[in-house]
Amino acid sequence: MAKVAKAKTLYTCSECGGQSPKWAGQCAACGAWNTLIESVEQAPSAHRFQALAKSSSVRKLADIEASDVPRFTTGVGEFDRVLGGGLVPGGVVLIGGDPGIGKSTLLLQSLAEIARERPALYVSGEESGAQIALRAQRLGLIGEASAAGDLALLAEIQLEKIQATIDEQRPEVAVIDSIQTIYSEALTSAPGSVAQVRECAAQLTRIAKQTGTSIIMVGHVTKEGSLAGPRVLEHIVDTVLYFEGDTHSSFRLVRAFKNRFGAVNELGVFAMTEKGLRGVANPSALFLSQHEQSVAGSCVLVTQEGSRPLLVEVQALVDTAHVPNPRRLAVGLEQNRLALLLAVLHRHAGIACFDQDVFLNAVGGVKITEPAADLAVLLAIHSSLRNKPLPKGLITFGEVGLAGEIRPSPRGQDRLKEAAKLGFSIALIPKANAPKQPIDGLKVIAVDRIEEAIDRVRDLE
Repeated sequence: MAKVAKAKTLYTCSECGGQSPKWAGQCAACGAWNTLIESVEQAPSAHRFQALAKSSSVRKLADIEASDVPRFTTGVGEFDRVLGGGLVPGGVVLIGGDPGIGKSTLLLQSLAEIARERPALYVSGEESGAQIALRAQRLGLIGEASAAGDLALLAEIQLEKIQATIDEQRPEVAVIDSIQTIYSEALTSAPGSVAQVRECAAQLTRIAKQTGTSIIMVGHVTKEGSLAGPRVLEHIVDTVLYFEGDTHSSFRLVRAFKNRFGAVNELGVFAMTEKGLRGVANPSALFLSQHEQSVAGSCVLVTQEGSRPLLVEVQALVDTAHVPNPRRLAVGLEQNRLALLLAVLHRHAGIACFDQDVFLNAVGGVKITEPAADLAVLLAIHSSLRNKPLPKGLITFGEVGLAGEIRPSPRGQDRLKEAAKLGFSIALIPKANAPKQPIDGLKVIAVDRIEEAIDRVRDLE
């Protein structure tokens, strides 16, 4: 019997795509630890090293005419906001999130609206056509008043067949659900492997740039919350979106982490209903708890998400610790910054929490990353420690430095106007953010230091 050659194995880094003939704990290319994954060496192919975009001759920058990127809307306002105004012809969008959070539902709703005016294609690698039709019927997308019935659907996982269908149908928008299920015959590895995901994403990106088709790829996430597959997947595409929120909650957040055609700090807020995802016109109402009376440990923060100011309730619970090492827990806020703020509170305001357990929570499942939440966190902790509620109608924002100073936050005027519009009457803000003109219905208290802010709050009680 003829001997069969043994397949040669390689170890590929899931972070940078670097390869090694032997396994090692650290990738020699990027230095990441425990990222080398075993794979089968692939035979070289001529098409694998083509450019993703069309090449052009060398030109001087002054001779190139700058023009705005043309866009078309998806029909879902909150989705357009996160994308920067809509989809770009030839753009590639990667959207990730936990299973069951609503990725396929949102994209099906968007394609149903897009299909009213332009050809669209939905490629499903995880569900059959009957399952997608059942979801569309449940969402009310199939009927006389909807154009979803004309939406082209393809249940396929082979890249070459998908490419042939796109060349034949010439859709302006195509959804690939999901990139981890697609495989190419040029490679022998299984779908979802590092090589397959990288190759299929590169081929789909090349198709988008050459044909002008906007391609939206759905990606799975790992247990840590990052997109599954090689990190180069995020570098290839133009836009990376993440679904956030608890699957047990009816609210969903879509956040942009990369966008070559728009801002990366925009946030889309959706509510999951029986008819699918619906955009929320006033998202501040989601993040404010409805208390019949004022409660201790609650402070309203005006945070900024892109061009939109949001009012979020920050809750703190301070309780006597019964263990030698008190607990510090923050949900929706930075864990390390909590310890820093507690040290500032002790050093400059004389309020000690070294024998107290401190728990923080941002209501509504929103994640706050900007330092403008510092002042609200300290006021909530101080309120819970004294077991006295803050004055009714109080909002605040401001960064607290290690020296105890309160630093200004960007777009302070927009924050104050949003608070006044929602009926808040008192604003405790950094002195540098004090408005030059008074705002109707809003009393502004400007402070310089954390101890001054706490004294002013006590005066208002």
